[in-house]
Amino acid sequence: MPSTFPPGEPAPEDGALPPAALEGMRSRHFSVYLHVPFCRVRCGYCDFNTYTLPELDDGAAPEGYLAAAGAELEVAARALSPGSPGPVSTVFVGGGTPTMLAPAALGSLLAGVRDRWGLVPGAEVTTEANPDTITPAVAEQLAAQGFTRVSLGMQSAVPHVLRTLDRTHDPAGVARAVTAVRGAGLQVSLDLIYGTPGESLEDWRSSLEAAVALEPDHVSAYALVVEPGTRLHGQVRRGEVPAPDDDDEADKYELADEVLAAAGYGWYEISNWARSPEHRCAHNVAYWSGADWWGIGPGAHSHVGGVRWWNVKHPRAYADRIGQGLAPVHAREVLDAEQRYAERVLLGVRLGDGLPVDDLRPVGRTAVAGLVADGLLDGRAAVRGRAVLTLRGRLLADTVVHRLLPG
Repeated sequence: MPSTFPPGEPAPEDGALPPAALEGMRSRHFSVYLHVPFCRVRCGYCDFNTYTLPELDDGAAPEGYLAAAGAELEVAARALSPGSPGPVSTVFVGGGTPTMLAPAALGSLLAGVRDRWGLVPGAEVTTEANPDTITPAVAEQLAAQGFTRVSLGMQSAVPHVLRTLDRTHDPAGVARAVTAVRGAGLQVSLDLIYGTPGESLEDWRSSLEAAVALEPDHVSAYALVVEPGTRLHGQVRRGEVPAPDDDDEADKYELADEVLAAAGYGWYEISNWARSPEHRCAHNVAYWSGADWWGIGPGAHSHVGGVRWWNVKHPRAYADRIGQGLAPVHAREVLDAEQRYAERVLLGVRLGDGLPVDDLRPVGRTAVAGLVADGLLDGRAAVRGRAVLTLRGRLLADTVVHRLLPG
């Protein structure tokens, strides 16, 4: 959820969707995202729509948020009812730091989803969490509320890197949180960041090895991006810290794939590895596959049937619109055929399972051989009829997509 919204067009005040977007919805996967916009501190690199509690008045604080989010679930139920969506396949609670809320509060949101649409058997239900918010008691309560998976923001195992990122936890706290989550019978995912100013290649290796030693079910590793408006962006602009270097990040990416593959983790999307196909993040796969999802909460984004929209950002504005009986939508866009095709190519080639070559238009099918020769597409996958971006081509994704698309 970046700080700057894309351009869009006004949306109906009741949140209604075009009939075409709802056609066939019951036969498609449907997911729900719940955005909890609260953090104890704002990390210097973070561009997400988050707020510390002192920044908010009472109506925008957790109690008001829970009431407003519950009301938006009702808005969603009414808007989607003509499409008769099937049970929800995945639920993901992100932020912010969702576990700033009590497990019972998170459970009330999950219950709201379940009451309106139901959940498929074995549905993946994830919450993000900072390691220092997880105790054995919290993990047990999350499991009791119906969560199946916790994604922990580890970021690094090196203290000076964590300090640069303004993270509040210490490396030992990650191990305690993993033990607590696993003890509650929940799946564990660890999020890592590479390319932090001052992080050496050996620092990054230490973080990878520490993560592997914890034996999580899933690992995500993201390159640090210095976003405009963040504290880190100001530090880089003033020359206080160096900007991330593309070559350094490419080296760290390749090291991540080497270490994780050696430990038995399979790469399945540019930034994601899983212990087995069953441990992939099904919710994120739904995003990358163009499935339907409704995003609940301030600044949350949604997509149903080629219509994408995003909510007003500030918790107060969000609560005010809900209080007036209005959908909290800031704007929306209806994707045309060219946009949907471009997004399918962009996302499909980044997945380990790839994009069927036959799904490409003639210019794209013609380009595949050249991209394989240049080492940007996986030649073995292309022979099997799938276009898959090679690991070494991660930083060249735009080049790949440009050559696969017309114009």
